[in-house]
Amino acid sequence: MPLTFSDPRSGDTAAQDAPDVKSALTGFAEDFRGFRSDLDRRLSAQAARLDALDRKAVAATRSPLSATRADAATPHRKAFAAYVRQGDEDRVRSLDMEEKALNTAVAAEGGVLVDPQTAGRIESVLRASSSLRAVARIVQVDATAYDALVDHAEMGASWITESSTVSDTTTPQIDRISIPLHELSATPKASQRLLDDSAFDVEGWLAERVADRFARAENAAFVSGDGVDKPKGILAHPSIDNASWSWGSLGTVSTGSDGAFAASDPGDALVELVYALPAGYRANAAFLMNSATAGAVRKLKDADGRYLWAEGLAEGQPARLMGYPVLIVEDMPDIATGATAIAFGDFRSAYTIAERPDLRVLRDPYSAKPHVLFYATRRVGGGVTDFAAIKLLDFSS
Repeated sequence: MPLTFSDPRSGDTAAQDAPDVKSALTGFAEDFRGFRSDLDRRLSAQAARLDALDRKAVAATRSPLSATRADAATPHRKAFAAYVRQGDEDRVRSLDMEEKALNTAVAAEGGVLVDPQTAGRIESVLRASSSLRAVARIVQVDATAYDALVDHAEMGASWITESSTVSDTTTPQIDRISIPLHELSATPKASQRLLDDSAFDVEGWLAERVADRFARAENAAFVSGDGVDKPKGILAHPSIDNASWSWGSLGTVSTGSDGAFAASDPGDALVELVYALPAGYRANAAFLMNSATAGAVRKLKDADGRYLWAEGLAEGQPARLMGYPVLIVEDMPDIATGATAIAFGDFRSAYTIAERPDLRVLRDPYSAKPHVLFYATRRVGGGVTDFAAIKLLDFSS
């Protein structure tokens, strides 16, 4: 007969142990979930730190200023393009309300301010064109005129001793020269179908057309404008022989021959012109003439047979005449009897161009259907502010 043994704890004890095992498993599962959650949180934080480091590394390779300008200009550029293409003024208004730092606005009289990128492109074209802008002083004003105070007389001085009587000296003479701003406009046009073409660079087209017309009008006005609803040009001011020069007029030097350089020693007139300008202005002086005059001057030689004209030594550098740069301005007059075809002076001191910094564009889809007119306007003025800083070569005897 097999032997059998009985466990007094069997039955009730096994039933009691089952809940303990289940509780232990539940606690282990909860601990594991907590561990996993903590691990996920740590991995997410590590990934965020790595992503931040990557962004900093990319930002370090870019110019912060250029990036900021690009980010700031993009909404404005898109809003301006929407206005030019579809006449969407609401988008410009909403942008102006949301982004006060951007230079966007719808004018009360109609039109919008041109976006900074397009306005900068127009400005660069104007400065790059052969005009007085390349050498004159340019100021930006928010008023309707620019007033310059000019001191054009020497203040007196005298030597004294301890016991001598101090006498009155002459006082400087200060004049106020006012340069009014005049409105300059251009009206390029394009068909609506062309504007609807997304491949058409409407901003670039508008900038080039407006800049071309503005440059032509400005160049002519800065040289010979009469000052009536336009800037007053250099040659519009009275001129007088340099030996009798006085403030308010421009001094002239004669070539000694009507409508030409003198037959003998023609270059002497240019030498006299250079040294008629006071020494304080000659360091920054330049010649102004048109292409036809430059062609005649380029043939002149000194007593040793060397040309007075020298081409620029580097690309983009102006030619030089007697060591001074030559600016070709086609609006200068041709050589003729009594013509002042060559100007020499420190034009940064002599001539001031005043302008408003904003450029406005009004879209007109009605006046020239099926084309859309763009009425672009800006305000600019100019005038001589230092009459001693310019001398003119008069082709007369």
